Amino acid sequence: MQPAEKQQIVEAATAMAKEALRVIAIAYRDLSVRPTKLDDKIVTDDLIFVGLSGMADPPREEAKGAIKLCQDAGIKVIMITGDNRITAESIARQLDLPEGKAITGPELQKMSDIDLANEIENVSVFARIEPLHKLRIVNALKSHGHIVAMTGDGVNDAPAIKAANIGISMGITGTDVAKEASDMVLADDNFASVVSAIEEGRAIFTRLRNVLFIL
Repeated sequence: MQPAEKQQIVEAATAMAKEALRVIAIAYRDLSVRPTKLDDKIVTDDLIFVGLSGMADPPREEAKGAIKLCQDAGIKVIMITGDNRITAESIARQLDLPEGKAITGPELQKMSDIDLANEIENVSVFARIEPLHKLRIVNALKSHGHIVAMTGDGVNDAPAIKAANIGISMGITGTDVAKEASDMVLADDNFASVVSAIEEGRAIFTRLRNVLFIL
C-alpha cells in the first residue's frame, strides 16, 4: 500500500470518528494453501485491505438532560472511555459536557500524580483509558477535596469504584465484583437515575436540617 493510500484511509477513519463512530478496519488474507501450522504472522502479514466499518453507540436521550441537571446542581460530569480522543470528543459535544481538555491514556501514563492533580480541574474527557488510570483519576479529584462518584460495570472498575466516595455499579450489565465494591447499584443501568438519587438525597438532607433548626 502506498503512503498516499494509507493517508486516505487515515483521513476517512478520522472523519468517521468525528461523527462519533467507533471505527474498525477490515482486511483479509488469501490462503490458497492450507498452512500446516497457525502462527501470528499468518493473520498479521500480507493482508488485503477491504474497508472501514463505523459503529454508532449514541448516548441515551435522557443522558443529555441528566448532565444538564448535574451542571445546574453544581456537579461536574467527567467522561472516561476507552474510545479514541476524536470519537470521545464528538460524544462529549453531543452530551453538552462542560468545556475542558481531553487527555488520552498514553498522555496520562506520562504524567505524575502531582501533574495529574494539577491538571484534573481542566479536564472533561479521558480517552483510551485503562482500568488503572481510573483509580488515579479518582484519587486526583479527591486530592482537591471533591466528593467523587464513580460509575462502572466491569471487574477492572472495582478498585476505582471502591476508592471513590460514592461507588456506583450497573445492575444489569455490572459484574458481581463491581456490585460488591459499590455503594449504590443502578437497577436500570441509567445515568439519569444517579441524578434522581442525588435529588432525593438532597431533599432528605434539607428536611433533616430544617427539623434540627426547629428543635
